[in-house]
Amino acid sequence: MTSSPALDGSSVTFELLDRYGRLAAVRLVQEIGLPGPLDLVRRAGRWQLRIPVPDIDRMEYLFEVEDHNGNRTTTTDPANTRRAPGAFGDKSVVEFADYRPPVWLTAEPVPGTEVEVPVEAPELDAILYATIWTPSVLDDAEPAPLLVVHDGPEYASLGGLTHYLGVSIATGALPPLRAALLGPGDRNEWYSANPRYAQTMCAQVLDALGSVASATERIGVGVSLGALAMLHAHRTHPDMFDGLMLQSGSFFTPDLDAQESGFSGFAAVTDFVAGVHAATTDQNPVRTVLTCGTLEENLANNVAMTASLQRLGYRAELVRTRDTHNYTGWRDTLDPHLTGLIRHVVGARAS
Repeated sequence: MTSSPALDGSSVTFELLDRYGRLAAVRLVQEIGLPGPLDLVRRAGRWQLRIPVPDIDRMEYLFEVEDHNGNRTTTTDPANTRRAPGAFGDKSVVEFADYRPPVWLTAEPVPGTEVEVPVEAPELDAILYATIWTPSVLDDAEPAPLLVVHDGPEYASLGGLTHYLGVSIATGALPPLRAALLGPGDRNEWYSANPRYAQTMCAQVLDALGSVASATERIGVGVSLGALAMLHAHRTHPDMFDGLMLQSGSFFTPDLDAQESGFSGFAAVTDFVAGVHAATTDQNPVRTVLTCGTLEENLANNVAMTASLQRLGYRAELVRTRDTHNYTGWRDTLDPHLTGLIRHVVGARAS
């Protein structure tokens, strides 16, 4: 084998060269729930592991290497040039036979400009930073739809969000619109169903954004804990959003997510989620798209949340993706799912 990983149809083989025996152990690090152990075996100067092709379209991974002194570190696969960026650094990627990247990745977008808007947030004792992305086809003061995106700068850099918007506007798939890319700040505290954060976002932040450019509609976008926070903001301030895109939402419950019980915001999150599941009414059930990977731990709680939102009158749809909890997986659902959501929200106003 000259490269790693090697595919033979039914299996995939990972390999790491170690000609001089400097390593005592090598393990495969992955997030798709493969049963262990996932130790590579050393043979003839190289470590190898062969596994059946998992039921997924692409897989991000690292190697954990251990030297003879017991020191451990993680590394990408030096024999694999394919990388995926992430919030905690790059990972190596293997793409299986059915994977197809979005066609918009290689298309030409309309250019856009970015303006940073700092917002005083006294309830959080902080300054919240929003970056407003505006396509060149919009005048500064022209009213337009607005995406409000949690973890927005990361989504733009790691998930290509603004490139997707620029291409979609260029092709006519989307109308001209703006995106407010919200920096996460103290993410674990702010995004954990925090009423002070929801009040700040739906008052000071949206007021500040409105002073820069008027929004005809607002669509909230969030991933992971940011999706939970976006739903919390909408439920507590129901006049702020006309649609929601919630990806791999952290809709934790004690029964489904006991493994998250050590998270500092667990009690606040589970209390909010329980309130949604127990609710009998909703002041503004909006069109909502949820996405979640088929092998994610969050899938079960997303299924439950979708059912509760539907019961409350939301036109809610859960899209299952053959990926896991990462920006590439979220990126790959933008078209057609966010495209369709935006077109629905804008079309509903126009009609």
